[in-house]
Amino acid sequence: MKIEAVFFDVGETIVDETREYGTWADWLGVPRHTFSAVFGAVIARGGDYRETFQYFRPGFDLHAERERRAEAGEPESFSEENLYADARPCLAALREQGLRVGLAGNQTARAEKILRALDLPVDLIGTSDSWGVDKPSAAFFERVVAEAGCPAGAVLYVGDRLDNDVKPAQAAGIPTALIRRGPWGYILQDPEAAERCLFRLDSLAELPELVRKHNEG
Repeated sequence: MKIEAVFFDVGETIVDETREYGTWADWLGVPRHTFSAVFGAVIARGGDYRETFQYFRPGFDLHAERERRAEAGEPESFSEENLYADARPCLAALREQGLRVGLAGNQTARAEKILRALDLPVDLIGTSDSWGVDKPSAAFFERVVAEAGCPAGAVLYVGDRLDNDVKPAQAAGIPTALIRRGPWGYILQDPEAAERCLFRLDSLAELPELVRKHNEG
């Protein structure tokens, strides 16, 4: 089946979150490399990344701390400089092929507002906050298909996480592309799920040509 729509995860797919996790280490008052070490260990054993915060501050409430940061004038944030360099050109090239292009990730309302302000070459931006469903739930990927406006088999979902992106999308009948970057992209291992990916990428720069060849074939 030809690809008619391409939807992208946000964190570590479009946006480099290195700076943001560094600011969380600063907020917790721990060295950044120490925070990163624990973060990686949590991912390696299949844990939820939010356990990292609990390690340094038991009882940590991420939602409440986000609000505290905002009130202190240090909200979670990102900007054009935090986009991966290959993101904007990839999005634009896919739209030039006549495909519907969207972003769909587990993001806050604040992050969605920032994404919209960046004026990215996409047709749609959807987040867990605005949709009321989170990855890896089946409902999230059902919403992706609905927003794509085509059969699930004609949607490509691109992400860095085998657990949150690839496997649940595949379970929903959506072809997937795995990009290897960010902590999850390098640490998580699931050869079977990775093998079922339509594409495996080291850069988003590869994707437009791969999609073009797939559709021509």
